[in-house]
Amino acid sequence: MIRPPARPAPTGTVYFSLLGPLTAVRDGRPLPLGPRKQRLVLATLLARPNTPVPVDVLTDAVWPDDPPRTARKNLQVYVSAARALLGSTGDDGRDRVVHGCGGYRLTIDEGELDTLRFRSLARAGRAAGERGDLRTAARLLREALDLWEGPPLNDLRDSTGVAEEAERLEARCLTVYEDWAETEIELGRAAVAVDGLRDLVERHPLRERLRVAWMNSLHQSGRQAEALAVYDDYRQLLARELGLEPSPAMASLYRAMLGRGRTARPAAAGREAAHGTALPAAPRDFTGRREELRELLALLGSPDERVVVVSGPAGSGKSALALRAAHLLGDGFPDGRFHVQVRREDGSARTPAEVLGELGWLCGERAPGGSGVPAESAVTAASAVPTDSAVPTDATVPAVSQGAADAWQRWLSLHRALIVLDDVPDEAFVRGLLPRSGPSSVVLTARGQLAGLAPVHRIALGALADGEALELLAKLIGPGRLRTDPAAALRIVRACGALPLAVGVGGMRLAVLRHLPLAEYADRLGDPSAALDELVAGDISVRLRMASGWQDLSADDRRALGRLAGPAQEGGFTLDGAMEALGCGERAAIRTVESLIDAGAVTSPAGEVTAHAALYEVPRLLCLYAREREEGRFSPG
Repeated sequence: MIRPPARPAPTGTVYFSLLGPLTAVRDGRPLPLGPRKQRLVLATLLARPNTPVPVDVLTDAVWPDDPPRTARKNLQVYVSAARALLGSTGDDGRDRVVHGCGGYRLTIDEGELDTLRFRSLARAGRAAGERGDLRTAARLLREALDLWEGPPLNDLRDSTGVAEEAERLEARCLTVYEDWAETEIELGRAAVAVDGLRDLVERHPLRERLRVAWMNSLHQSGRQAEALAVYDDYRQLLARELGLEPSPAMASLYRAMLGRGRTARPAAAGREAAHGTALPAAPRDFTGRREELRELLALLGSPDERVVVVSGPAGSGKSALALRAAHLLGDGFPDGRFHVQVRREDGSARTPAEVLGELGWLCGERAPGGSGVPAESAVTAASAVPTDSAVPTDATVPAVSQGAADAWQRWLSLHRALIVLDDVPDEAFVRGLLPRSGPSSVVLTARGQLAGLAPVHRIALGALADGEALELLAKLIGPGRLRTDPAAALRIVRACGALPLAVGVGGMRLAVLRHLPLAEYADRLGDPSAALDELVAGDISVRLRMASGWQDLSADDRRALGRLAGPAQEGGFTLDGAMEALGCGERAAIRTVESLIDAGAVTSPAGEVTAHAALYEVPRLLCLYAREREEGRFSPG
């Protein structure tokens, strides 16, 4: 059954529901929505209201494996049916469904679609909570949840495209449920949330914030033994499934429950984390990196590790790994999780003062109690960056003011937050930003090794395994198309150096060029003189990413890499090969190769081996770019 909209729509207006099976009513009467393919198109348009939906997205939702030649014509028929259902124009006289360069756009109001009403109520509820009006917050959040009838679009989830939209909607509903439950707990009304939390934990057993709310609600209701059992069950599940322990915040809550009676928690750490978060959306096509992700999660859950460096060549997925971990950690950092991009869009580095200014705004605005970093003072240049006296400082790096840096260090010492500094150019840039004490953690992503930082833990990323790269490609072009020529698909990912960026760009290009046989595209990528030309999708260019990394190298390293690119393309090079290509002696060749390793341009064996026995490699696409530069065939704009 569909509940009517909270704000009644005008008579004759259709009201759609996605938070359950796809349904529609007009004047209280259910409407037939047509055959299955038509409902898939309608569901996809409604899941992205007032936003252009590309034709390829609609095609994949209806025909995920093998669209017919008439797919576009059929889509036009299904869209026309949606127009007829909605009415050709809205109250303002504009067309309800229009087609433009970005795809089909469906215009719909809050009173006509449950997900828009849900979002509006949730936003108002959170705003009330932030003002301290918990009773109003609980009422508004409950109104939003009353629109949630079950798993969104549960009748259409066998379509991969619709299933992805449905999972996104369900994640939003779960977050609102957590907000509501934590608000009721703070109001001393935990009993109203217990049963619902139990049901949701059964469906989402690894969602820690749900578990924490369930523990709190049971504990506040006087059911301490059950609350402790929730933690024990979760700890065993994590150890069995992921080899991990619960977050420090959850473990601390467990210990506190062991030592006290029925006292309610004074604050909901889950809400503080949710409202102290400034992270980009989790990467939807994140693939592989299971061991690295497990290691990063374990490190960030340890009180002994405050700084982790994730390094790797351009396009290896460093940012995606860091963001994936940050989104998964949730309640482990009750004072917030923050992401700051260290570079501008053109690849040039921002100044430390600019980055600290952004951190000051983020943490100063959101930190519990308002004890933040003064953002206005953070952008004032001064003469000294406070660092550990044992570590040298690059005096050429624009410094931050002593007062702003001290305020930042005080904030880090008093809060448990996770900071992701993305695409760091060198050690000197971040020394004054790293925590010297306290429970906060920082993840640095960088192409180079940042060897001058200590003590830190390092995770180095290389190419994906073949299976992981094929899995990523299948997400973008569809598993059915990949199965038509698996050998060509393998050639494609290997020609991309199995780097996530390149495989992703190649997959996006193939998703648009649906007529292009995989074997033909593999041949194009296999041509060294044309491969980088083929790895462009819209405004995303692998060559430009390589150019950005090239600019980070010193002039000497660029010259050396240009000369080593030839032997590197033949399957790697040894120290003897480097000496021959560089025209120098052994000691000079070792210094040059190690400088390129430190810069992230050359990879070396993971285990210990002598310099003469080691086989050094350069990622294929960086090799191709270096050859272009060496031969003068390309000059970046």
